Amino acid sequence: MGAFAAVLFLVVSAARAAAADSCVTCHAELGDPLDAPVEGMKVDVHGKAGISCADCHGGDPADPDATAMDEAKGFVGRPAPAAIPGLCGRCHSDESIMRRYNPQLPTDQLAEFRTSVHGRRLADGDTQVATCVSCHGVHGILPASDARSPVHATNVPTTCARCHSDPARMAVYGIPTHQLLKYQRSVHGRLLLGDRDVSAPACNDCHGNHGAFPQGTDSVAMVCGQCHPINKELFLASPHRTAFKPLGLPECVVCHGNHEVVRPTDDMLGIGPTAACVGCHVPESRAYRAAGLMRTSVGELNQAIVAAEEALARATTAGMEVSEEEFALQATREALIQTRNQVHAFDLAGLQKVSKPATDAAQGIERSARAALVELTER
Repeated sequence: MGAFAAVLFLVVSAARAAAADSCVTCHAELGDPLDAPVEGMKVDVHGKAGISCADCHGGDPADPDATAMDEAKGFVGRPAPAAIPGLCGRCHSDESIMRRYNPQLPTDQLAEFRTSVHGRRLADGDTQVATCVSCHGVHGILPASDARSPVHATNVPTTCARCHSDPARMAVYGIPTHQLLKYQRSVHGRLLLGDRDVSAPACNDCHGNHGAFPQGTDSVAMVCGQCHPINKELFLASPHRTAFKPLGLPECVVCHGNHEVVRPTDDMLGIGPTAACVGCHVPESRAYRAAGLMRTSVGELNQAIVAAEEALARATTAGMEVSEEEFALQATREALIQTRNQVHAFDLAGLQKVSKPATDAAQGIERSARAALVELTER
């Protein structure tokens, strides 16, 4: 067979296959809204992979009549909510199938879903909970990497909110409905939704995707530690972890909150009116005094760096050579970051071990810059 004949054969075969799909033919002729599945499958990731209506709905697409939808031919029509995870899982839990289409996709989604709050409630007969189609859609499903997909990182908060911001729906479970509003005000929400920074966490980064975290875990710090590993390690070794656990306190959430996590400032530390420490520690206690001293240490280092920066800026403007001092100051800036991280160990001596040498170094840099300016005026 020549090349042209081979191409023609493929074209004719494809045309015959399309003509034989009575699902597409009939629904396209029925008009809105019954043609929605046909229109959706034109962009659907499954449709593009060659998966047909019958692969999910059963029936006989070669039958041009309504008998194509006979139950005897395996037609299931619109699946019941309880059947949807198993229906999707027929392919998505089969490694041999997924290897042909997208080897990167995990095949444990169904198993994870069954352990989640949604999955367990569904198994108990609650059909109001989310299933696969609640988040991914039905016909017209797009890959998560597509910005139009409801499960793209920037769309996940509003997708979850379709249920979790519905007072009538959540009243049955006693779940609040202000999570999205709080998240939008949070440092995470402003980064993801405002700056379109997809490295910022959305709901699924903390709660999980199909497994609906924190099912099966006893540590919020382990969740936050996915992005903040240094703070996690410091906290888990701290006396606060030991104190929080028997009280059932949710670790990081106690100071930072959960959905409305604000950008941390130094004023969260210490004994000032906005300090998180004073919510638990009473005045004159050892921990209260330690909190105040930690805040003082952080403030002194920060002020020393600012003063050194100002002195170096004046020296640079005056034409003095201060490149070595500029380089040395960068180390003190890094020490300030380390000091702020060290707060999570809740150890005054450990914090000052980092902050004190850096403060001394920054003050020394400021003195060098001022001495250079004095030398300039005396020339």
